[in-house]
Amino acid sequence: MIDLGGVGDVGLVTGALLGTLLGARHALEPDHLAAVSTLVAERPRPRQAALLGALWGIGHAGALVIVGAVLLLARGQLPERAISAAELAVAVMLIVLGARGVRQALRGGAGEVAPHRHGAVTHAHAGAHDHVHLGARAVALRPLVIGLIHGLAGSGGLTALALAEMPSAGAAMVYIGAFGAGSVAGMAAVSGVVGASLGAVVHSARARAALIGAAGALSVVVGVVWGAAALGAA
Repeated sequence: MIDLGGVGDVGLVTGALLGTLLGARHALEPDHLAAVSTLVAERPRPRQAALLGALWGIGHAGALVIVGAVLLLARGQLPERAISAAELAVAVMLIVLGARGVRQALRGGAGEVAPHRHGAVTHAHAGAHDHVHLGARAVALRPLVIGLIHGLAGSGGLTALALAEMPSAGAAMVYIGAFGAGSVAGMAAVSGVVGASLGAVVHSARARAALIGAAGALSVVVGVVWGAAALGAA
């Protein structure tokens, strides 16, 4: 079994810094931006958009850390077939999200905001968005699941890269964890900026519907291209 000890100060610092920086840059991958854009288009406000991006990042980081730890402990790699299946899952998810956005746009946007209750919690949002409640806070499930699928697709390659670049398995685990944390921060920042920008120009229901439709169409295109690449690699 791999020894996760002996990280060392140099390995720890290198893994943390490099992982965080590359994780933040990783948030700018086209499939990530396409998926989150379909969510941000529905809520073009900086705070809500940043929260959606952070939730995506948490799901993404969770998959990376869990799968990465298992692969490191088992001294194994994900089979190529599993990697291809995960990439295809990302492509299908992008197409489904995009089709949903286009459908919403054709119906005039996200719908009317309606209050509802979950036990002692009362809040309001447009449409029947899936979510769970942690205390008095509602946590959206969709961005978490989207991030989880993206994380599964990238976990095998990230683990192999971490082992190749880091001096020990312990440093590799630090790198993977920092990479996940960087992707949370990066996606939250990008989503917040995009939400603020879109919120500044969307002032009517028609403009919002057009924005949702455009984000949906972009997601479909990226999903088709991503799926074709995954099938070609398989």
